[in-house]
Parts: sequence; C-alpha cells; structure tokens
Amino acid sequence: MKRIILALDVDDHGYALELVDKFSENIDIFKVGLQLFSNTGPAVVRDIHDRGKKVFLDLKFHDIPNTVSGAALAATRLGVYMFNMHTSSGPEAMQRCRDDVVELCLKENIERPKILGVTVLTSLAQDTLRDEFGIQHTLRTHVRNLSKMALKAGLDGVIASGHEAAMIRNSCGKDFLIITPGIRASWALPDDQKRTMTPRDAMREGADFLVVGRSILKQEDSDKALDLIQLEILTSL
Repeated sequence: MKRIILALDVDDHGYALELVDKFSENIDIFKVGLQLFSNTGPAVVRDIHDRGKKVFLDLKFHDIPNTVSGAALAATRLGVYMFNMHTSSGPEAMQRCRDDVVELCLKENIERPKILGVTVLTSLAQDTLRDEFGIQHTLRTHVRNLSKMALKAGLDGVIASGHEAAMIRNSCGKDFLIITPGIRASWALPDDQKRTMTPRDAMREGADFLVVGRSILKQEDSDKALDLIQLEILTSL
C-alpha cells in the first residue's frame, strides 16, 4: 500500500496536474484542498481522476447537518476517494452525512467514499485550546472524545496529528482510519504547524496515511525528498 497522500496546495490547475503527472508512479492519492478547489473548482478533481488517480477532497465541511449532507453528496457524486468534515459539527451532522452518502451510493450505484472527521488542527496547541477556546481538558482527551464520537456516528476514520495516533488506535480499533497531516521530515521546517511528526514516528504511532506537501514540494530536489520519506516509512513498518 502506498502510504503518502500528496497535498496539492497550489493555486494553478495546470501546475497541479503537472505535479500529479510527475509523482504518479509513486503516489496514488492526491489531496485537493481549499486553496486549489477555490481556484479551479471540481474540474481539477475530474482531471486527476482521468489520470487514474484518487482524490482526497480536503474541504473540512463544518455546518448544520442539512448543509454538510448536501456538500457530502456533491463530493460523492464527484467520485472522490475520501473527503472530510469537522467532528465539531456534532454527532447529528456526522451521522446524517454518513447515512445520506450510503443511501445515495446504493441508489445510484456509486462507490462510497471514505468519510473522515477532522479532530484538532495540527496548527493548534494545548494552550490555544485552553486560553482561547476555553477547553479545559487536555488536547489528547479532546481528540480522543472527538474520535470516539466519529466512530459512533459511523465515519471511517479521522484526521489527527501523529501525536494522538496511538491513543486513537487504542480507543477506536484497528480498522478505524487515521490520516495524519503535519508531517515534517527531519530536514524540513515546521512552518505554521505546531504538532508535527516525522514520517517514521507517525507510522510507528499507528497512522494509516500521511499527508505530505511542503516536505516534498518545497525541497530543491523534490524527487529525492519523496524517496527519503518513503524510506522512512519502509523502515517504520
């Protein structure tokens, strides 16, 4: 299994497709996030599919149940491999989203995408949750509670930092997907991420997939960076 999801955090449709073509031999899943989707719309998703690759649609739906469900159905009809929503939308929104997607897939004979819940963004740290959000229990406890809520609502997994991956695995079981952003190779700068982790450590903690962008795309030799990250993953298994 290819464990890396390459984050296409770029503006330009053509450049995004150049990256897909460049890395297609070693990458199966490409992340289309807010930046690229806002600039190009659904067309870039279709063009990635035309190249035989899968899309993780990273738009982090967060709204009332009816609105989240409508967005989820649109993502499903696009044929994405996985998409996400904020667990803080609540259990009703998550379950409504999951149930409506399952119903649509059965009705229209569409392959069901993986639905993932965003726990706590890797740009947030413990003191921010406490001082700005007023959440008094620990960040780890908060992530565990959100992950268990996602599991109960029928979601396939969560987006979470590698620092919480082992705890989530223990709480939610071996079949619950853990997709880990904030991956920084030992030579890469952390940028705006607070809770980063190396590829090797994230895999050892229990992550299923690693979302990697800047640690590859911002390097002078991006092919070599990808090779080194893949080597880290292999030595972790």
